[in-house]
Amino acid sequence: MINVNEIMETIKMIDEEYLDVRTITMGISLVDCADADIDKSCAKIYDKITRVAKDLVKTGEDIEKEYGIPIINKRIAVTPIAMLVGVSGGDPIKYALTLERCAQAVGVNFIGGFSALVQKGFSAGDEALIQAIPQALAQTDHVCASVNVGSTKAGINMDAVKMLGEKVKEAAELTKDRDCIGAAKLVVFCNAPEDNPFMAGAFHGVGEADCVINVGVSGPGVVRSALAKAPKDLTMNEIADLIKRTAFKITRMGQMVGTIASKRLNVPFGIVDLSLAPTPAIGDSVAYILEEMGLETCGAYGTTACLAMLNDAVKKGGVMASSNVGGLSGAFIPVSEDAGMIHAAREGVLTLEKLEAMTAVCSVGLDMVVLPGDTSAEIISGIIADEAAIGMVNSKTTAVRAIPAIGKQVGDELSFGGLLGSGPVMRVNQASCSVMIRRGGKIPAPMQALKN
Repeated sequence: MINVNEIMETIKMIDEEYLDVRTITMGISLVDCADADIDKSCAKIYDKITRVAKDLVKTGEDIEKEYGIPIINKRIAVTPIAMLVGVSGGDPIKYALTLERCAQAVGVNFIGGFSALVQKGFSAGDEALIQAIPQALAQTDHVCASVNVGSTKAGINMDAVKMLGEKVKEAAELTKDRDCIGAAKLVVFCNAPEDNPFMAGAFHGVGEADCVINVGVSGPGVVRSALAKAPKDLTMNEIADLIKRTAFKITRMGQMVGTIASKRLNVPFGIVDLSLAPTPAIGDSVAYILEEMGLETCGAYGTTACLAMLNDAVKKGGVMASSNVGGLSGAFIPVSEDAGMIHAAREGVLTLEKLEAMTAVCSVGLDMVVLPGDTSAEIISGIIADEAAIGMVNSKTTAVRAIPAIGKQVGDELSFGGLLGSGPVMRVNQASCSVMIRRGGKIPAPMQALKN
């Protein structure tokens, strides 16, 4: 039974502590839209998405009004477009423009899936799609792109890593008049999950149903508030228990929204991603949670240990609240989207090197980090390779979403607005890794067991 106190507690979480459902994301398979004629394929895609997702935004808005739960974004994720390019050939930009038309027609905030999975090598369509990513992101407003370059079982495709460093730089160059937004819509993964509702990395995996609803919840402000009210002499394991209880409450809300949306849209319920996804709003910050644990500033020694505990406690609490947990799940640390991270980066306490260490224990990786505009493509590739190696060896998802700020240097800032926020240009180690990156080839997968 739900009592009055629990209802009032949830209302306070929404009104004062930034509790929200960050996104409901409809995953749509486009396998049946493949065609040897690219124009026919694009027509099938437009017909299917606009038919299947026509009520997605309205359903989200209706749930918001009826239950008073903010649902910040309504999104679509589709089958990796490289698969369709492999069938049709032709210019992949046509697919990007079709996805943009679909997003505008149904009114979603983003559409993800201009993607390729190349961890083990390039198949038909993969290289063409990767080459097209900068132009695709420059010519669209709602389309997001991702590429998976490595996995624990396959190793790291270093030829793809080299290409992606170049494409990140090119995407920033092509959108330099819009604060390099192109690079902010491109993420490079290792061990990418195929049911991720969060952009820019969302795509609809080949093992998924024809259409599903995935929910991404958020609530760093709620966790921070719970810790702020707690006695200052709590032990670390007592803090972990408090976070688990809070994560349980947050996830139950996501489970409810997903169940209702699934029923109304007559679409199977996929997963709840219980990640703590921050926003630029003061208080809605993962960094502030870490500071409530006893750090002067995020980035101080002890930050990685606190983040590891937070990530684990969120998963333990959330998994008991839903039978459909998936996606990334844990704690996000995007610099430009987190007020506490932004402050720590401006103060020079939070460096790229410290962020890299933190990514070994959090949900994703180097997310929304702003680099000097003259950072070379090889250095960007080196950053991607390091992050992919952390994911590969630790059997976890890692990613890089880096934005070279064209024309800007350390101390300057980029501003994207909305959930993407703004971020300071961070200092980058300029020691060259170009010889290593140009070698290409593959970093072999790590040994998982030695059996005789």
